[in-house]
Amino acid sequence: MKRVAILISGGGSNMVALAQSMVGDHKARPVLVLSNDPSAGGLTKARDMGIATAAVDHREYGKDRSAFEAVLQEKLEEAQPDIICLAGFMRILTEGFTAQYEGRMLNIHPSLLPKYKGLHTHARALEAGDKVHGCSVHEVTAALDDGPVLGQAQINVLPDDTPETLAARLLPMEHKLYVEVLRRYAAGDRSLLKISG
Repeated sequence: MKRVAILISGGGSNMVALAQSMVGDHKARPVLVLSNDPSAGGLTKARDMGIATAAVDHREYGKDRSAFEAVLQEKLEEAQPDIICLAGFMRILTEGFTAQYEGRMLNIHPSLLPKYKGLHTHARALEAGDKVHGCSVHEVTAALDDGPVLGQAQINVLPDDTPETLAARLLPMEHKLYVEVLRRYAAGDRSLLKISG
């Protein structure tokens, strides 16, 4: 059985979807939910689900990312995860950190990569006049929102969409995609999955 650690920064809706999916014949189980914000709402949700939690407040480390990541890594090593899922984790990780977990770390990003790496993806898709938008699950490498794409889900952009409505309509697809990619990944399947909403 694969052990999964999930990293969050906020409410943890993707984390909840992932954790709830890891039952029955799933090849993985959640062993830790870790946040860079001790007040993240997702930590309470994880505790309510019986999952161990930890927090490392990035603000205590100022601009010293390596010191922050060293403590983050300590927490992860205690949990001994086979797979790490970034689920709305809003810190950019250094190459030194990502190299430790290369081939074992997944991230979900709200765009159809390689389009719109970084922030404000919904607004950027609208500004570009895109007819379709979506999300991607990819393996994490040192480069931001890079790494092999394992799954993509797309939705049509509506004429009256705003960044907020687009984000709200995409979120259920994020949950569906991430859950399915993790299930396959835990079973050793890294082939590309595409779904449409």
